[in-house]
Amino acid sequence: MKDWFRRFMQGRYGVDHFSHFLVFLAFFLMVIQLFVRHDVFRLIVSILVVLILIFSYYRTFSRNHYQRYRENEWYLKYHNQVKYFFSREKDHRMQRKTHKIFRCPNCGQSIRVPKGKGKIAITCPMCRTEFIKKS
Repeated sequence: MKDWFRRFMQGRYGVDHFSHFLVFLAFFLMVIQLFVRHDVFRLIVSILVVLILIFSYYRTFSRNHYQRYRENEWYLKYHNQVKYFFSREKDHRMQRKTHKIFRCPNCGQSIRVPKGKGKIAITCPMCRTEFIKKS
């Protein structure tokens, strides 16, 4: 049985990050569906879950590696942008206790300075613009 499945999957694309996301999205929608009482909404969500799962299995068993790879790259591009945004926001939240973060008025570069130093002249490391702010 194991050998049969291995031969069946030979040449197929398999599971990647986008497929994992689709399965988790379908599971999340199923959980939401449990708490909704509106029948029309439940029907729409059920159909959406089935379509997402069918697409996920289609991607897994596909032999078109190039197209599936492009879809995964597209997903990872946006996934990494969202992940980077939340990571940066978390980092800024942690630094706000001891530092202030300013943006350069010329180039928009983020500049971190320690709190409680009064009015200071800040020089942008990128464009060398100098501006005065209260820290």
